[in-house]
Amino acid sequence: MRALVTGGGGFLGGHIAARLHGRGDRVTVLGRSQYPHLKGGIATIQCDLRVRQDVFDSLKGQDAVFHAAAFAGIWGDYEHYHAINVQGTRHVIDACREHAVKKLIFTSSPSVVFGDSGLEGVDESLPYPESYLCHYPRTKAEAERMVMQADGVDGLSTVCLRPHLIWGVGDPHLVPRILDRARKGRLIRVGEGKNRVDMIHVENAAQAHIQACDALRPDSSLAGQCYFVSDGEPVNLWDWINRLLTALGRPKVTRSLSYRSARVLGGVLEMLYGALNIKSEPPMTRFVAAQLATSHYFNISKARKDFHYTPVISQEEGMRQLIASLRAHPEH
Repeated sequence: MRALVTGGGGFLGGHIAARLHGRGDRVTVLGRSQYPHLKGGIATIQCDLRVRQDVFDSLKGQDAVFHAAAFAGIWGDYEHYHAINVQGTRHVIDACREHAVKKLIFTSSPSVVFGDSGLEGVDESLPYPESYLCHYPRTKAEAERMVMQADGVDGLSTVCLRPHLIWGVGDPHLVPRILDRARKGRLIRVGEGKNRVDMIHVENAAQAHIQACDALRPDSSLAGQCYFVSDGEPVNLWDWINRLLTALGRPKVTRSLSYRSARVLGGVLEMLYGALNIKSEPPMTRFVAAQLATSHYFNISKARKDFHYTPVISQEEGMRQLIASLRAHPEH
């Protein structure tokens, strides 16, 4: 199979590309930089998703496209999120149709159905909320809808996956953010500390994408659908964080703030940063408060049934590997 991975130089995209390459597929990575860490035999194309013609030129001759690239974050200008997450996805869809690409596997996010309240064991029937607390989930939801609507048009089959809190060795986002806040004394428990969340090891997330791709056909149950995927083992968020900190010889989180207080603080800081046009991320936002204080875990039985998704790395084994890596490279 000739497969192209957008965002293939990133954490998830890199693992998808490596797994495809390892099984003998012809892999091309599309990104904004060169990626010398990728294995030999994986081609690289420098491309900005916002440039329509560049995207069209890049997707020619592909059988499947894994669209993992996105602009993620909780703060910033809406136009930037929209240009990459929505317009960039539109360019990918149109290029797939133009070049008769057979399959499009889109990396979405559970945040597309997150308003401001907890999500406990919900499945894919949950509707999109009426409003969002930040631009990332809003634009990802718009992109997800476009991908599902493109299914069956010009011979293209599409599927959307919603991995939650991707983690593992080499994670450049979640774990470094936790450790950086702990180092600066800015890690504060929000809420009662009883909230359970789903996470997904990067190897499990990559496996889910490839399994979905292999099962995707025009007449399959996957076509035009979206799926939650996770490790299948919801964890207590603050127990997970404290276990990580303790294993690295760092103090546990002891300070706390009520969800109500954190939400009010986040709203005030958002207004202040917006009024002053401050580009840096506020130390608290309403979205962050909600994510840290509420439960959000998902029913993945649909993925298990439709494309036989099964995690390949358990939470316990993933944590063992992560702690060993962080101990070996404490500077990271």
